[in-house]
Amino acid sequence: MNELRQRAIRLLARREHTRAELAGKLAALGTQEEIDAVLAELAQTGLLSDARYAEAYLRTNAARFGGARLRQALRRKGIAGELIEAQLAESDAPDELARARAVWSRKFSAPPADAKEWARQARFLQSRGFASDIIRKLLKEPSP
Repeated sequence: MNELRQRAIRLLARREHTRAELAGKLAALGTQEEIDAVLAELAQTGLLSDARYAEAYLRTNAARFGGARLRQALRRKGIAGELIEAQLAESDAPDELARARAVWSRKFSAPPADAKEWARQARFLQSRGFASDIIRKLLKEPSP
């Protein structure tokens, strides 16, 4: 159990992990009860926090991705839906349209000239997780 705790602390020293991520990485090293006990202890002492992970993830990725992509990535890491929504509401990232405009302007130098270019730019923004209404609004009037 002590070895399991040390391994978990070494993993957390490198970067933040979610509870689900850490449980997966420790799965081969102990029983489920031992892993749960270690994770509970780490969470109680403040070394393991899903909220802190979500905050750090949003701080580093919110400028590049839309809300849908951010939600999906956090859900995939095992963060609860309520916590995701709370962290997105608290984050100091600019609104979705401003983020989409910044991402779009880094990639494209001019507004779409025809339907084919419009579709290409829309697909790019959609792949970054921006909502279709944001994409339409941005591509209709790209300059602020």
